[in-house]
Order: sequence, then structure tokens, then C-alpha cells
Amino acid sequence: MFSQGTSHSTRLFIVVLVSCALMFVDHHQQHLKGVRAALAAFVTPIVYLADIPGEFFAWGGENLVSRSQLRQENARLKDEAVVLKSQLQTLVGLQAENARLRNLLGTESKSVQRKMVAEIIRIDSDPFSMRFLLNKGSMHDVYVGQTVIDAYGIVGQVVEVAAMTSRVLMITDVSHAIPVKVNRNGVRSTLVGTGQINRVELQFVPDTTDIKVGDLLMSSGLGQRFPDGYPVAQVTSVQNSPGAAFAKIVAAPLAKLDQSSLVLLIWSDSQGTEQSELSQ
Repeated sequence: MFSQGTSHSTRLFIVVLVSCALMFVDHHQQHLKGVRAALAAFVTPIVYLADIPGEFFAWGGENLVSRSQLRQENARLKDEAVVLKSQLQTLVGLQAENARLRNLLGTESKSVQRKMVAEIIRIDSDPFSMRFLLNKGSMHDVYVGQTVIDAYGIVGQVVEVAAMTSRVLMITDVSHAIPVKVNRNGVRSTLVGTGQINRVELQFVPDTTDIKVGDLLMSSGLGQRFPDGYPVAQVTSVQNSPGAAFAKIVAAPLAKLDQSSLVLLIWSDSQGTEQSELSQ
């Protein structure tokens, strides 16, 4: 189209002029709209193909980073799970202990002025003596004759006191006796130990006395040793023998004598008065 004598600058000028003319015509008359659309449709796949390598390497890098982060996160969560499981075991024990403490503190009688939680640190190995050692003593104002209970009933009484420890005689010991009353009708009697952890007996109950299986035996407060109104045992057997003056009545202690690790030392009105008189 151009002659050989046409200079390079002239050809460039003509190309620019034609381009401007085409752009002007396209802008105002939209004659090249179809051509431009066809070119765009042709070029678009090429652009996408050209971008594939870059997109692939970018995706691969992100994927590798994500997998590495996931592995690290997974390892961290596994470590945390192990720690939490170990803490859960501790929390379960603490929860059970807190429940026992709440039960203990909820057993307060109206006559009780003070109470103290104590831990059983040793149980006597003598099979004929049902006693255990507490981690509280005279430095904590513990005294001989003090009542000891757990969350369910009376456990026994303190019989020996040292500075930091004290020894408790359980209600099931053969040498122990406690005045009780039948909660249903107020009948009074004395409950004695048998040397068996799950068995106590009512002593000298007339054969005609109104006591039935299932009756709840409470402390009567007589003798000023044990406070009034604490659960002690439940009647499990009543035997009336023909010609016998007394019935044989067996009961089961309500306190968990073979399970408790925590007990409660209590100071009642009468015990506080008695202790004050002894210290004078």
C-alpha cells in the first residue's frame, strides 16, 4: 500500500492517523462493536491460559501453607486435649470432694455453734477396735467427747486428743453406746456397737415396744454428750422371742463408716458449756 520511498516516520504517522480515525468512528458510530467483541472472545481464553501457571503455583503455595498450619493446629489441639483430660480427672475428684463438703456443711443442727471439717488420715488396724485418726487436734480446739459426723449421720466421738491429731471411736465399736430415740414416735433407747462396721443394736428394749423395721433412730441428746436430733441408724431387723423380756433389734449405721474420708467435728451448745467448765 505504501511505496518504497515512503519514510518510516510517514508510515507511522499514517498508522496513527488511521487508528485515531477508527477510534473516532467506533466511538460515535459503533461500527466496530462486532469486531471488538469477536476479538475479545478470541483473546479471553488465551488470557486465561496464560494465567493458569501463575494461579496454579499460587494455589499450590497456599495449599501447602494451609496443610502445614492444619498439621500444627491439629498437633496443638491433641496436646491440649491430653492436658484437659488430665485436668478433668482432677476436677472430677474436686467436684466429688466439694459435694461431700457441701453435704457436711448442710448437716448443721440448730444447737450447733461451730463446725470444722477434718480428714481421716489413718484407720486402726486392730480388728477389735473401730477407731480412726483425724488431722485435727487440741491446736484446733478439739476435745475428748466431741461429736463427729459425716454427711449422713453420727460417726462417733473423740476419745484421744494430741496437738495436731485426734482419735475417734466409731459408734459400731463394742465399747460405744449412744442414747437414741425413734423418729416416728419418740421411743428412747440406747444404741450399742457390735464390732461390725454395718451393724448396731438397741439395748434392753421391752418386747412390746413399738419399733418397726425401717424406723429412723436419732440422737436424743440425753447424757449431754451427743447433740439432739442427728441421724444415727435405721432399724433393719426386729425379733420378738416368746418368753423373752427384750426384743432383739438390729440397725444399720447411716454414716458411711467404711467410705468417708472427710468428717465434721461439731461444737454444740451443751458441748461448748461442758468444755468451758472442764477448762476452768
